[in-house]
Amino acid sequence: MDNSWNKYQSDQFYDELIQEDRKPRKAAEQLVNYLSGLEQDELDQRKQMAEATIAEMGVSFTVYTDEGNIDRAWPFDILPRIISGEDWKVAEAGLKQRLTALNMFINDLYNDQNVLKDGIIPEYIIKESKNFRPECVGMTPKFGVWAHICGTDLVRAGDGQFYVLEDNLRVPSGVSYMLENRAITKRVFPELFENDNIRPVGDYPSQLFDRLASLSPREVEMPEIVVLTPGIFNSAYFEHAFLAQQMGVELVEGSDLFVADDDCVYMKTIHGAEQVDVIYRRIDDEFMDPEVFNKESVLGVPGLMRAWRAGNVALANAPGAGVADDKVVYAYVPEIIRYYLNEEPILPNVETFLCENEEQREYVLENLDKLVVKPANESGGYGMLVGPHSTKKEQATFAKLIKANPRNYIAQPTLKLSTAPTLIAKGTIEPRHLDLRPFILQADESYVTTGGLTRVALKKGSLVVNSSQGGGSKDTWIVE
Repeated sequence: MDNSWNKYQSDQFYDELIQEDRKPRKAAEQLVNYLSGLEQDELDQRKQMAEATIAEMGVSFTVYTDEGNIDRAWPFDILPRIISGEDWKVAEAGLKQRLTALNMFINDLYNDQNVLKDGIIPEYIIKESKNFRPECVGMTPKFGVWAHICGTDLVRAGDGQFYVLEDNLRVPSGVSYMLENRAITKRVFPELFENDNIRPVGDYPSQLFDRLASLSPREVEMPEIVVLTPGIFNSAYFEHAFLAQQMGVELVEGSDLFVADDDCVYMKTIHGAEQVDVIYRRIDDEFMDPEVFNKESVLGVPGLMRAWRAGNVALANAPGAGVADDKVVYAYVPEIIRYYLNEEPILPNVETFLCENEEQREYVLENLDKLVVKPANESGGYGMLVGPHSTKKEQATFAKLIKANPRNYIAQPTLKLSTAPTLIAKGTIEPRHLDLRPFILQADESYVTTGGLTRVALKKGSLVVNSSQGGGSKDTWIVE
């Protein structure tokens, strides 16, 4: 066995591939035995092949900096992360259960509000949520579904159990990188895909197309579906273009669409105006319709909300779905599942302290050096305090922020995030922390990706996995 594998140790963390006795987990046995037979030079060559493939395929993401927007090559680790089919079956059922309950919750909030009347969640939490849209009150989209595409972040803790870290129901991104990771890995290790125990991931675009098509307000054989992007300067533009191309639909900007006097949405084409049935929007609520939200927005389509409320166009995700994306609402999701489905949650939440609760706030303020503090509505790892890696000055700043606006902050214990072997340099293999973002679709049917986007913290000891903050990614294998 190669020296790197002999020395590999995951430092008291649950490791996705290697057990405490340094033997591979059952699902990872075949992979580890194969990799440990490769020389360091050969591993390095495979890594270089991956980098060349990424450059050739143009897989990139945009980082916003003071100097401007910078396109960077996708940071990728060639050693896959493996999850057993048995473990995945539980996670998949838990993800479907969670999104079903969240959609029932959103629909209730914009209609009867029984969840508030019955005291399951305090009313002021919704009233103070910046993502609750009064403009959506009284609406029930087709199938009662508001969040058609959800990216839920899962982590494994020291006990090997999956926990939900957060739900992303506004404009979740990253699925294109999940698909590209598989394409790159197949080029780097084609021999590992010769048997069929690695479950495929490639059906996502067709599943997404079918779920979107089912939302069409018109009974037509081929509904007109478009992907609405803010444009080339958006950090996820690569994904917008990729998904439109994979689904065989038009990629449009706001200026390509207009709402006519009949309250229908039309796309400008060289053959004249064509009616649009379904818009998969990658634009935040506040920019999608200057008639209703941000009057200065040039990214959206004037009258879009009018057309949606009239039932003439489907929007995925529906405006207002982000009310369930709030990290304070997250703390109530287990109760929301029990309330709407009369079931116990299959996937547990991470323990969460609400700073708006006086007792919990005092605990948080006394333990800022041990906890992770998050604002209620930020994403991408921004605006956070990672207690054990923070300075006294940063802790003092966060104490002020929490006291000034307790409703806007939650705190969680610093998790013992699981690790996986990661190729660092010159064939050296070391453990790095990771999470997982599976994507769940819901419309006429529910669907969960086979695995998801594994994000890995490439810096030693770091828990921050976001690509914009130095993280990378791995292919995720569900192995039967």
